[in-house]
Amino acid sequence: MRVNIVLLPLIILTVSSCSVSKIAMRSDDPEFIGKFLPGVIEKDEKKLVKTPHDTALALETGSFYVMYANAFVQGPAEMLPVERYEEKESKLAEAKTLYLKGAAVLAQALERKYPGFGRIWSADGENKAAILAQIKADDAPFLYWNAGGTLSAYAINPFDFELGQKIPTLKAMIDRAYALDPNFNMGALDDFYILFYASMPDALGGDKSKVPEHFRLAVEKSGGRLAGPYVSYAQSVTIPAQDYAAFQENLGKALAIDVNKDKDNRLVNTINRRKAQYLLDNAILFFAEAGGETDWIDDGERAEDEEWFDGDEEAVDGEFVYGEHSQRE
Repeated sequence: MRVNIVLLPLIILTVSSCSVSKIAMRSDDPEFIGKFLPGVIEKDEKKLVKTPHDTALALETGSFYVMYANAFVQGPAEMLPVERYEEKESKLAEAKTLYLKGAAVLAQALERKYPGFGRIWSADGENKAAILAQIKADDAPFLYWNAGGTLSAYAINPFDFELGQKIPTLKAMIDRAYALDPNFNMGALDDFYILFYASMPDALGGDKSKVPEHFRLAVEKSGGRLAGPYVSYAQSVTIPAQDYAAFQENLGKALAIDVNKDKDNRLVNTINRRKAQYLLDNAILFFAEAGGETDWIDDGERAEDEEWFDGDEEAVDGEFVYGEHSQRE
């Protein structure tokens, strides 16, 4: 069983003002970005080895690792059919490696900015809070991507007890990021909370009663321009509740998002709309009552999705030099 945390909402490409990020945000061609990002990450890694104190570069490198793992490795892998089980498991293992590499880059940057930050993993509650209290508002993205990457790695394998022990600290990091910048990336933290509170058991910080408010805030802060919150809610709330009508309603809203109206988020909306379409096309896997096709299925889009994932798998299978960073935190 997998913990369904942080699947696609992490792909909010606003980590820097560099031309790479602008290209990625405005693209409506996931296949192109899927082939483009590995080269960018490799170049960034090489630069980072030469300039290890460039924390802005570390943020870009670490977050791109997490984005790539999320959108172009784990995302397509989760949509593979049952008969391709071994390929799926291989891709998920690759995604976990990438998540942890990204988290390691970000953790090292935090240690450089705030010497002693690495002690947070073994600190008690009071000392943990004191370490986090040092973090400035401008550094909230480091906490977000570090926690998101680590939790995504854990979600792939909830039996990784070493990662599981980090969950309370990761939750504290996200809470601190939220306190510093609650509007970060158009409500990305609220989107994160939808998945976290809905998916985690109570003993690890889950709290389903908090999900509706964060869903409302995620939609409000994004101005209704992002498909992500609707997909997150459909996956993490309506499927466990077996509420097929709400499942269709929220995915329908995701599909109704016009990717051309918000060019800065064209890529993330394209990817999340495709995820929504996949879920609707395969609703029978989640709901016994889901017979036949839904009103939201678009055969043209389905064909495009299949072409994209086939192409993307080739990109993932291609050479990708991950760089010098280890998985140390």
